[in-house]
Amino acid sequence: MNAIVWETNLPGLKFLNRGKVRDLYEVGDRLLIVATDRLSAFDVVLPTPIPDKGRVLTQLSLFWFNLLRDVIPNHVVSAEDFPPELAAYKEQLEGRSMLCQKTKPLPVECVVRGYLSGSGWKDYRATGKVCGISLPAGLQESDRLPEPIFTPSTKATAGHDENISFDEAASMIGGELAERVRAVSLDIYSRAVAYAEPRGIILADTKFEFGLVGDKLIWIDEALTPDSSRFWPADGYQPGRSQPSFDKQYVRDYLERIGWNKQPPGPELPPDVVEATRARYREAYRQLTGHELK
Repeated sequence: MNAIVWETNLPGLKFLNRGKVRDLYEVGDRLLIVATDRLSAFDVVLPTPIPDKGRVLTQLSLFWFNLLRDVIPNHVVSAEDFPPELAAYKEQLEGRSMLCQKTKPLPVECVVRGYLSGSGWKDYRATGKVCGISLPAGLQESDRLPEPIFTPSTKATAGHDENISFDEAASMIGGELAERVRAVSLDIYSRAVAYAEPRGIILADTKFEFGLVGDKLIWIDEALTPDSSRFWPADGYQPGRSQPSFDKQYVRDYLERIGWNKQPPGPELPPDVVEATRARYREAYRQLTGHELK
């Protein structure tokens, strides 16, 4: 098993930020993005790492960035050919880091939904709409939508992102740019769905982040991972209920069972929950790429 990294320690580099999962450093005019094995649930980072999680997130992102590179440029400069100053940190970085181009990130999350689940299902039950988009009456939880919809959200620095309408997104970033990110988000999603379905995975919804280099739109952050997407096994799919998924839902279910109050600090996870979650991340990678995580 590769090294487990809950938190990076790279003292020779300029540290920029520590998110829920990723640590960010500056390397010259590039960004070094390191996906750790941290896991957050209910917006709290838990004290127990999930082995291989950061490597799955990075390697799956690289897979999708490469597969869909003809749709839109992405921010990856290299995931292997690193400058000499990073050599001392090989154990912490190997398989879980990307050297990336700097961009000006857009202040909206670009969410595409092809199925009715999560906060979209809650919105629909309350209003018959999702982010202001009217949907047919009588839909069930997990139903496939007549066509994918673009449902942006805010980027919350703490707590939950908030769903917003397309018009609200346009007011934040401008109408022309909002049209561009909607079109490219729907294009990426449709291509990813067409790739994943014959491999036994339903891509229910996903979120993208984009940045600008001048006027050039760049796909940034992560790409179609179990942390940014809702992946369901196609066998056993049944509308009218929630679906099992290739992500941290197993952890959320455990935390609900033990009655945790969802306030920090989070509880330690038992070994069986850790291993079952690790297996789900690895299985998503295997089914989508066609090979085991190295």
